[in-house]
Amino acid sequence: MTDYLPIRTDRLTLRRYRETDFDDLLKLQSNDDVTRFLLYDPKTPEEVRETLAKRLADVTMDAEGQALTLAVELTETGQHLGEVTLFVHSVEQRTGEIGYVFHPESGGHGYAAEASVELLRLGFEHFGMHRVIARLDARNTGSVKLLERLGMRREAHFVRNEFLKGEWVDELVYAMLADEWAAKN
Repeated sequence: MTDYLPIRTDRLTLRRYRETDFDDLLKLQSNDDVTRFLLYDPKTPEEVRETLAKRLADVTMDAEGQALTLAVELTETGQHLGEVTLFVHSVEQRTGEIGYVFHPESGGHGYAAEASVELLRLGFEHFGMHRVIARLDARNTGSVKLLERLGMRREAHFVRNEFLKGEWVDELVYAMLADEWAAKN
């Protein structure tokens, strides 16, 4: 089912989560700086245990709502840098979404871009997706720059459409089509 894993780049390994990743996932998901632009608040250890259980479950990626989340580690040291997720939005329309969350101290090294390229490759080349989007809080300028570096194009700017952590926020939507992916790779 996951014969395409792990995925290795020059510097990174993208792999399934393991039970032993609890401390790294807790550090990631309980950090205020990490969750600032996410849909959830910092998580408790109990909530992270539930999250890890979901990450450990096998997913076939053949039904709406399924998501494959991969731990991203620095191959040389095994250091957990963050995670990337590929969601299935519509099987019929062959659409998906990417997401990524990284430890603040791993920023500025291009790790998120390197891992996200592999996630796009997986979506287009392995799962045969026609279209992959990314949605984000418009204030997250780092993610905006990352998505643009990946070659995704801004398709929408929704003004104050989400009530997030006590305030109305703007949402941006970026997208890439399979033929756009093929043309640049």
